[in-house]
Order: sequence, then structure tokens, then C-alpha cells
Amino acid sequence: MRPQDIIRQKRDGKALTTREIAVFIDGVCTGAWEDYQITALVMAMFLNGLNEREQNSITRSMLHSGKVMNFDDIDAPKADKHSTGGVGDKTSLVIAPALAACGVAVPMISGRGLGHTGGTLDKLEAIPAYNVRLSFAKIKRVMRECGFALAGQTAEIAPADRRLYALRDATATVPYIPLIVASIMSKKLAEGLDALVLDVKTGKGAFIKTLAESKKLAAALCATGRSFGVKTESLVTDMNEPLGLYVGNALETFECLQILRGEMPEQAARTRELSVELAANVLVQCRLAKDIAAARKMISNAIDSGAALEKFGKNIELQGGDPRICDRPERLLNAKLVETKILAESSGFVSVVDPLVVGECVSIVGGGRVKASDAVDHAVGFKCIAKVGDRVKRGDTIGVLLTRTAKAALPVSEKLKGAYKISPKAPKPIQLVRARVK
Repeated sequence: MRPQDIIRQKRDGKALTTREIAVFIDGVCTGAWEDYQITALVMAMFLNGLNEREQNSITRSMLHSGKVMNFDDIDAPKADKHSTGGVGDKTSLVIAPALAACGVAVPMISGRGLGHTGGTLDKLEAIPAYNVRLSFAKIKRVMRECGFALAGQTAEIAPADRRLYALRDATATVPYIPLIVASIMSKKLAEGLDALVLDVKTGKGAFIKTLAESKKLAAALCATGRSFGVKTESLVTDMNEPLGLYVGNALETFECLQILRGEMPEQAARTRELSVELAANVLVQCRLAKDIAAARKMISNAIDSGAALEKFGKNIELQGGDPRICDRPERLLNAKLVETKILAESSGFVSVVDPLVVGECVSIVGGGRVKASDAVDHAVGFKCIAKVGDRVKRGDTIGVLLTRTAKAALPVSEKLKGAYKISPKAPKPIQLVRARVK
């Protein structure tokens, strides 16, 4: 079956057969399809659409292009959480140890940051010597000993997705729901899960901006998960301001440790709230809690008692890192960074903190990537002191940019100032969970 015959089918608006899709994904993996042929078909999919059967066929072919992990010999429910990506979105570092403390085995395969969004692997690598490059055997050993493992996608897991995503990114075909679903679910289904909770971001700092489209994506993800026999639920959550106090890899890891240690600053309250909500949904799906209220209490107790912190310390040790940061989280912070204060230009209430602007600025000063191959400076970032709804006076410090040099701050300090809008009247409170989708 020739690539051009399959491309022609979709170019002309026809549905592809399961066999045609399998040939396409096999060609992506083996190199039998050239980049220009892959991008031609992806663009035809983007323009002419995919039906639910085609979407599931692509997901299945991508899933089975690599290895599907099996944890049947671990006597605990297997579950995970996945976020579609946001600014300051650091909940995985609280959720995984909290779930492990409640009896859930969590094989969390995560990614790196790209563009204005951060990546869990980059936050973890801010921990001295922490190793995210784990084999399947190592993931299983770590899970047996501490209940969860945090690792990057290996060459064995959904290898088709690596090449496809890079080409979609280069051809502006990322924001298409069936391809997003196939990309996310092929990796998550490879984890051998019993249950999955998805955090679908919506708003200015999300890849999908509108609530209606975010709900549509959430529904498609849930339907696909269920069709593969995995209990799947989605929470559509707000991304109209950065989540929590910090944006930047080491800073976000520091914030999570503060939460786990019971030393949470008030600006981090929503990081904890969202972490508890997502993890509680996992416990209900795994039938470890009778309802969401009981599940919230279990997760909160795991955090407040120090059990989750203990799990995280053990995990850090098992994955080669320095567990002493759990006792002294400030060791993650670089005291030599230059602080550039962002000051309020008027008095009133903070009505906007644009997460897209904040994320882009952190990326520009070295805290993120424009290309997947870019290096990341784990230390730099931004401190979101004033949150939406806070009352401020002219001249108050509403944010702090942390850079290696004062010169590095010059290109973005004015841009950051523009991320804030101050109004005479208090804005309506931002609802954190905008919708629940099953």
C-alpha cells in the first residue's frame, strides 16, 4: 500500500481504513514514510477531519507501535494523572506521592516543557542527580519500593508519537483534538493502568482556550480511555492565571515541597487544592474511597501527616537524587539570582495575570524551550506574588523575576508588567474546576 494512495484518500475527504492507518503508523516508525509524506497526511487529517473510529485506530496503532507495560504482579490499583499543560502546573509532584501514600501504584510517564508550558521532567531534574531515564524494569522496582515512579518516555513507549509530534509542531497541526487524543492516550494506555484522571486546561495559558473546546477534548479523551478498558475521567480546570506562587523548574519543585511539608504560602493554596481534587478522583475510581468527600480527606491526611513527603523522599533516593532536599527545600534555590521587581502601576484589584505572557517570559530568560533540543536553566523563573482578586497599592511588588543577570531581565520586565491588569473593582473569583467530564 503506497503512501500516496493513503494520502489521496484523506485529501479527498474519505475515511481511512484501520489497515491504512496501521500502514501509516508503521511507516512512521520504520522510516518507510518520508517526513513530507507524513506531514501531507497529517495536514489532510487536520483539514478534513477524523471520525471516532479513525481516532481510536490511530491511538491503537500508536500504542502498539511500542511496548505496553504490565504491572499485574504489583498488588495495588494502577493509576495516573495527566495534564494537557499550563503555566506553573506542578501538581504531579504532589499527586504521585500522595496517591502512593494512599495505596495506589503510580507509573507516571511525563514529558518536558515546550513553549510557554513547563514539563514535569524538567522540574524533577532540578533535584540534584535525580534520574528520569528509567527502564521498564527500573520503573517497576521503584514502584514496588515507594509506590510510584516518575520517568520520561522511553524509546519503547509509543515511539510513533515522538516523530509525529515533532512534525505536527513544525507544521502547526498540534491543536486538533483527535490527534491530541491519540498522542496523549497512546502514551498513557502504555502504562498498563486501571484508572486515569485527566486535567484538561482551559483559558489563556492553555493550548485550548475556550471552555467548549476543552470540554470536547475532555469527552474525547474519556471515551477513548474507556474504549480501551481504562476507567477515565477528566476535570476541565482554569488556566487564566499561573497556578500557584512560582513559575520555573526549581521554584515549582520548591513550592511542592513546601506543600508536602505543611509550609505552604497562601499563593500556593490553589496548587494544593487542585492536587487534592485530581488525586481524590483517582481514589474514587480505584474504589479506595466511597465518594469524593472521603477521598479528599484521605489525600489531605496523606499530605498533612507527612506520609506523602516520606514517599517523595524515598522516591528521590531510589531515582538517584538527594533526598535531603525534603528536609531543606531551600537548597533547590539559587541565592545568586538577580531579582527584578514588577511594581503595580496603580491602586485597585488585580483582575488579570496573563499566564501566556508569564510563561513566555520565563522561557525567554532560559527557563523553557523554544525547540525540544534547547537546554533549560532550572534555576530561573518568576514569583507571582499578587494573584487575581488581590487588592494592591501603586508601587506594591506584584511579582519578582529571577534571572542570572540584570541584563537578562531587560527584554521581558516591561512585558511582565503588561501581564498584569489592575481594576477599580474586584473581579469575580476564578472557578478552579470549570467542568467534570466522564
